[in-house]
Amino acid sequence: MTGETTGETRVVYDGRIVRLELLGGKWEVVRHADAVAILALNDVGEMLLVRQERRAVGAFTVEAPAGLIDPGETPEQAARRELQEEAGLDGDMTLFTRFYASPGFCDEFLYVFEATNLRESKLPHDEDEEGIEVLWLPPAQVLAGLRDGTLIGSASTVAAALHAAQLLALRGAGA
Repeated sequence: MTGETTGETRVVYDGRIVRLELLGGKWEVVRHADAVAILALNDVGEMLLVRQERRAVGAFTVEAPAGLIDPGETPEQAARRELQEEAGLDGDMTLFTRFYASPGFCDEFLYVFEATNLRESKLPHDEDEEGIEVLWLPPAQVLAGLRDGTLIGSASTVAAALHAAQLLALRGAGA
């Protein structure tokens, strides 16, 4: 479909994951499937992260488990599937925030869930998820690493770590 023009929208590229449109001959817009990320905390207050190579940025990142919402899936179903694929866990999902990943040029919308009552439940990795390393780190350490650059993450990981730190502070205040 490359080069297709619809009204004032010209499709520059139409791929498997993204579609690039030129709106009004001026704005480049990436159309991207919506996605989910998951905050999972263990009993000692560490958050689940996955370390994986991200070719788009040419680096290994440390991120909250995340992935695209498949056609026909609800955000909650996608969150459960991603947690099972990436970490071999399932849990009860509660949506705690949602936002656009980068609204200046992309329409990707992210749903971030908190997973509680964690239990083992493994699904096979996606083809691009081989080599994922599962880590459990305190949210304060994650935030410090993202701040000082010793960790490379994502916006959804920042949101998850901030929420985790807030939850743990509230639990400590109530203890």
